[in-house]
Amino acid sequence: MIFAKRALVSDGWVLGARLTLQDGKIAQIDIGQDAQAGDVRVDTLLPALGNLHSHSFQRAMAGMTEHRVTGRDNFWTWRDLMYRFTAALTPEQTEAIAAQVFLEMQEAGFASVGEFHYMHHQPGGMPYADLATLSGRIIAAAKTSGIGLTHLPVLYSYGGAGQVALEHGQARFGNDVDTFLRLVDGAKTAMRDLPDDSILGVAPHSLRATSPDELRALIAARPEGPIHMHIAEQPKEVADIEAWLGARPVDWALAELPLDARWCLIHATHMTDAETSGLALSGAVAGLCPVTEANLGDGAFNGPLYLNEAGVFGVGSDSNVSISLTEELRMLEYSQRLRDLSRNVMVAGAGSVGETLYCGAATGSAQALGRDAGVIAEGRLADLVAIDSSDPTLCALGTDALLDGLVFAAKDRVVRDVWSAGRHCVRDGRHVAHEEITAGYRKAIRELTAAL
Repeated sequence: MIFAKRALVSDGWVLGARLTLQDGKIAQIDIGQDAQAGDVRVDTLLPALGNLHSHSFQRAMAGMTEHRVTGRDNFWTWRDLMYRFTAALTPEQTEAIAAQVFLEMQEAGFASVGEFHYMHHQPGGMPYADLATLSGRIIAAAKTSGIGLTHLPVLYSYGGAGQVALEHGQARFGNDVDTFLRLVDGAKTAMRDLPDDSILGVAPHSLRATSPDELRALIAARPEGPIHMHIAEQPKEVADIEAWLGARPVDWALAELPLDARWCLIHATHMTDAETSGLALSGAVAGLCPVTEANLGDGAFNGPLYLNEAGVFGVGSDSNVSISLTEELRMLEYSQRLRDLSRNVMVAGAGSVGETLYCGAATGSAQALGRDAGVIAEGRLADLVAIDSSDPTLCALGTDALLDGLVFAAKDRVVRDVWSAGRHCVRDGRHVAHEEITAGYRKAIRELTAAL
């Protein structure tokens, strides 16, 4: 049982909420109650967000790519450094890094993650005897941390638009469709050891790393489950796709792909107004990664129009250069303010920007990850986060401003408890396996940096 002095349930804010959890779900909610012996007592209970886009191995690169090189530094120079980094990663290091990433996500308030996993093979590109070896390491890390996992193996066939051959640095990523589908089957087998809330999807990396025929074959082979894909992250990408396919990436996807609620288009940074409206009306999720998009100099999402068209969105930490729920939501709004020279942009009409961002990202991430979560309601997964409203960053605020304070003023230290499908993984602000996981991460980093 959980007793919350205050909780944001599907009908709004309530006081004195007692939640009964059973089999990873919220079995019952009683309102206007007092705490009872044995209850886990919290201050303020919220639906927990899912982190809908992560490349966990990139966490180990944080701080390594912030030294300017001669000429203009951009996404493409960062990518070259990333390729050199991946050449040294072992399966054991991959697992240790992923476990640390998942721990940090949970301590920041995320209950689940979409792991967009594209490193599949040995250094040099030779497949492992078990094609899903590295997927298995991600799955093992999720089991260790207890996070809710939506595993998204990535189809990555080409080195650029127009079916350009893979570069040397991409050799660990590449598969044709048939090999990839065998890899997905291997990942499905490995996931049998995970809890029932675990989800297997697929992720065609991008239009530039696949082809129209491959996309159609993959969609036909996977008629159910989440589908995630990078799209329109960089102006060069948009120009390259338009030159090859005769349409901008989002325009092409709207016309040629069966976009609906199971799709999540990552970044969608460079869209025309018509593309923005079309994506919103498709029912697909815009997967936004504001901290990484700022770090890589990608640009800002077309937020106001997308919200006015009732578009669905969620957030992810992508490169994991900084893992913070509050920073992602804050950066999403601030990027709009800087571009538009305005304030309180990410809300349709009047209302709370913090509530719009938090609740929108909660429901949007749940949709993208295929989780029956995103709100606190009976029958839903118990993906929950408890925050401390007595923290100095929040203590002056009433309930109606609490989410504004969380998004724009608070630090992640206000997160006190997190449940992932009822698994109480963060208690009093610390993951229950913090010491063990972090020790494993430090060991892996010492070995990795020595090999670079």
